[in-house]
Amino acid sequence: MQRRHPSGLASIIGSALAVIFVLAACGGAGDQKTAAGAPSAGSSSGGADLTGAGATFPYPIYSKWFADYAAKTGVKINYQSIGSGGGIRQLTEGTVDFGASDAPMTDAELAKTKGPVLHVPTVLGAVVLTYNVPGVTQPLRLTGDVIADLFLGKIAKWNDPRIKALNPGVSLPATDVLIVHRSDGSGTTYIFSDYLAAVSPTWSAAPGKGKELQWPVGMGGKGNEGVAGQVKQTPGAIGYVELAYAKQNNLPYATVKNASGAFVVPTIASVTAAGAGAAASLPPNTDFRVSIVNAPGADAYPISSFTYLLINKTPADAAKGKKILDFVKWALSDGEQSAASLDYAPLPAAIVTRLSARLDSLSAGPTS
Repeated sequence: MQRRHPSGLASIIGSALAVIFVLAACGGAGDQKTAAGAPSAGSSSGGADLTGAGATFPYPIYSKWFADYAAKTGVKINYQSIGSGGGIRQLTEGTVDFGASDAPMTDAELAKTKGPVLHVPTVLGAVVLTYNVPGVTQPLRLTGDVIADLFLGKIAKWNDPRIKALNPGVSLPATDVLIVHRSDGSGTTYIFSDYLAAVSPTWSAAPGKGKELQWPVGMGGKGNEGVAGQVKQTPGAIGYVELAYAKQNNLPYATVKNASGAFVVPTIASVTAAGAGAAASLPPNTDFRVSIVNAPGADAYPISSFTYLLINKTPADAAKGKKILDFVKWALSDGEQSAASLDYAPLPAAIVTRLSARLDSLSAGPTS
């Protein structure tokens, strides 16, 4: 059953939506310093050499990469931050030159494309629990089962005994927990729900994991920027966003208990720790569709993931195909150097080596 909002929330939500509308009109990335001063990717493809669409999770770094690459090469790339589901759909329909997703495409989704698609991991990122709890000034500590029950609506007050037990000495108010989730098809939702399904049998049964879910409670926000905006404007709210959006909007975020029993702050180091074993465990000729949520290791942040560019292995337009490959090769070398400054973890060197070899094989001609 949907929880009834307290009086006065309607006006707060209205203000939040007004802020979100303004942010979306400015390019959809919230505070544009997330792009390190780079111009925002536009909403029109006019004059662009390449067009792409998809995940909002990596928008801050992609915006910077596209601006830096245009300055270096003159190749203009238009990218619309519309969510992973939209990116996969537009790639499948052939209306963009490349897609982007935080969720690997399923076998069923791949079967609908006009040709084989390569998943190219670009960086690693973290999904964080950001909240707006008046009077709470230190990072909250949360566990997977508590997070699941918050988003299932089973924990309805901030001073619930289970939250208090995890946060001794913190003065938690006896106010409603207000859930904010994504309203659009989202790779961020996929990562978050993939984690919850891994740590909560109840969540695994329903609503499960996916880019779009039937949420038991809460209100929706479009994009990472929409969720961040609603949480920032709504006292009592908690939502999930990519780490950069929480940091750049000055939102607090929780430390989360990992598979080894340690409470870990989401940082570049803890995300890198989560992905550290990925290179060694990937089989030869992999398509890089892997999950690293709830990874082992005392230092691993448990809600971590790769994010991907989705490119056609056999593009209909060979000239555009070469431009995409040239950009991706640049991103894996020069682009990775700016990852940490925007709160993403760069790819492990071993994965970059394997990706580069795969891209060289595409350059040499069509592959299966």
